[in-house]
Amino acid sequence: HGSVAGTALEVPDDLVRLSVGIEDADDLLADLARALDHSQGSQS
Repeated sequence: HGSVAGTALEVPDDLVRLSVGIEDADDLLADLARALDHSQGSQS
């Protein structure tokens, strides 16, 4: 978060934050798997 940059509360660059709602758990897992695949260059 920009308001804590440069402080002990600063979020590390390698942290992945997930914000989810009331979606079906299987849909969330599929979306996450697709995003991780995409981030590593796999376009399946």
